[in-house]
Amino acid sequence: MLIERRTKHRLMNQINVVPYIDVMLVLLVIFMVTAPLINPGQVELPQIGKTSNPPVQPMEVSIRTDQSLWLRDRARGSSERRVTRNDLIQAIKEKQTRSPDQAVVISADKDVRYESVLEVMDMLQQNQVRKVGLLAKPRTP
Repeated sequence: MLIERRTKHRLMNQINVVPYIDVMLVLLVIFMVTAPLINPGQVELPQIGKTSNPPVQPMEVSIRTDQSLWLRDRARGSSERRVTRNDLIQAIKEKQTRSPDQAVVISADKDVRYESVLEVMDMLQQNQVRKVGLLAKPRTP
């Protein structure tokens, strides 16, 4: 019979860290040499002559419980006036000729049907009003 002889391998429980330290020192030297050569990015600050125009005050369309439409031009600080749907579109188009980014907000009584609000929004969007929003009263704690 053959007798096998096994050699016992001893496990190595130590790590040689000297090569890792050498690599880290080389990387440190590379970064120390290249860091001063890199130009930081330049930030171009806006000048006073290049500032944009202040935003245009939105026009407010109010829908009451009796389905009547009321229009207020906040830029002029005018009071609300009752308008028909055609008058509303005409007034907004006139305002948009002067400022194309004219915003329109819709405020409706809480008892107004949601369908009425959607009809007004749809009517505004069909007449190329790009910025339409809803006005809401914040909750009091």
